Amino acid sequence: MSAAEDIKIASEDRLRADLYNFLGLMLSGPPDQLLLDQCVGLSGDDSDLGQAISALSRVAKVTNPKKVESEFNALFVGLGRGELLPYASYYLTGFLNEKPLAALRSDMAANAMTRASNVYEPEDNIASLMEMMGGMIVGRFGTPATLEGQKAFFNKHIAPWAGHFFADLEGAKNSVLYASLGSVGKAFVEIEREAFRMIAV
Repeated sequence: MSAAEDIKIASEDRLRADLYNFLGLMLSGPPDQLLLDQCVGLSGDDSDLGQAISALSRVAKVTNPKKVESEFNALFVGLGRGELLPYASYYLTGFLNEKPLAALRSDMAANAMTRASNVYEPEDNIASLMEMMGGMIVGRFGTPATLEGQKAFFNKHIAPWAGHFFADLEGAKNSVLYASLGSVGKAFVEIEREAFRMIAV
């Protein structure tokens, strides 16, 4: 058994990491049929997050890869630019490639995170940040980050803007499937913010 397999991750933390990774995957590019089918298979409870997940499942059932690719492009690519710019620097300063990106790169280096060789956009995009949090929780970059480490990263790089981004995604003119994903992200970020607030550091 490898050292990675020896690491015990609490089931609730694995679920948190899975949701971060799912959001990252959905936001990194338009989902294929397999991922849409996985969305259809999701179900939720009566909580805000559970209801948002159920809504995402219902919308995924009536969409297809071609429709969602067109939606993704209108939201994030567009002619010149998409309806939304999903970057921390843009949300926090109004410009791309600003101080929030420099701060993130410094923290990525400190946590042994590197940008994938096939990714060319700035690291402070929402998809990458979701994947970074998911990876920190389960130890993809070494040992799993402590709750204090997770809280510091979340509060610095995600909390100040991700809720606003997900709310914008929820209400974007071109959002259909992604409006439901925006609801999931918004509810999840709020749960994480509240949980971290209760951790004394």
